[in-house]
Amino acid sequence: MLQSPFAMRALRISAISFLNTAPLMWDFQRGATPEQPSAVPERLRADFEVSYTMPSQCAEALQAGAADIGIIPAISYATMPGLAILPDAAIAAKGAVRSILLVSKSPVEEINSVATDTSSRTSVALARILFQKFWGGVRHLRPLAPDLESMLRVCDAALLIGDPALRVDRSRHCVYDLAEEWRRATGKPFVFAFWAVRMQALQEVRRGLDMAAVFRESRDGGLEPASVAEIARRWSPYTGLTEPEITTYLTRHINYFLDAENLEGLRLFFDYAAECGLIEQPPALRFLGMTASQFVA
Repeated sequence: MLQSPFAMRALRISAISFLNTAPLMWDFQRGATPEQPSAVPERLRADFEVSYTMPSQCAEALQAGAADIGIIPAISYATMPGLAILPDAAIAAKGAVRSILLVSKSPVEEINSVATDTSSRTSVALARILFQKFWGGVRHLRPLAPDLESMLRVCDAALLIGDPALRVDRSRHCVYDLAEEWRRATGKPFVFAFWAVRMQALQEVRRGLDMAAVFRESRDGGLEPASVAEIARRWSPYTGLTEPEITTYLTRHINYFLDAENLEGLRLFFDYAAECGLIEQPPALRFLGMTASQFVA
């Protein structure tokens, strides 16, 4: 019997150390803290190794071949060939998300310039689409470090994502939740990110590894009430949020499923991104486990 030219190895996961990814990573970082993610548990160590970075850099690691699996911004999928989406797991919102905010000195129609936290390419793309299609036209976007006061000193508004957005004092500014604004404008939920795997790397993994099941079970375990309570205890000192606030955020604002409704929102986002010139064309959605004949052209 001929042996595969590839040696079996652990898949390299590029992950994000944000609060909203904690349920997805539950089985991979038991007992971790935001500052010290734990080593991969022994039962998963033969198949996976994990490193942590920013959302936009997860996509770069996949593109460069430095990672095999990543939680990638949705917009990055449209520009990266050779990826398959792990089914059913995502970071999405069916209404207000709380952690993707446009924070402004004035109402949206008076905004001329926006300082953008470029940690998430999808959030920047969403802001561009909302401005172009629903808020009166293109604005000047300027990438800056995610410090609200500094951003508002040089621009009319600031786009913040992740944990910094959760700490915004909404009483001091005009605040627009981009997922909520998208839902209001389109009637669809919004998908910010999802797991994707380099299809080339699938030739190098253990035969019989059900990767989709591993990541689905990790998500399901992370959403158990006891798990959410533990995540809230771990993250509360680092976010400045109370444990009940974190529990509400994870269970009511973030949706972790790539269900039919979320897929409709994702396809519409890609359609609008192409219409606004952010990508060349809407990409085919290819899922792990599909055959070539099932890929949408």
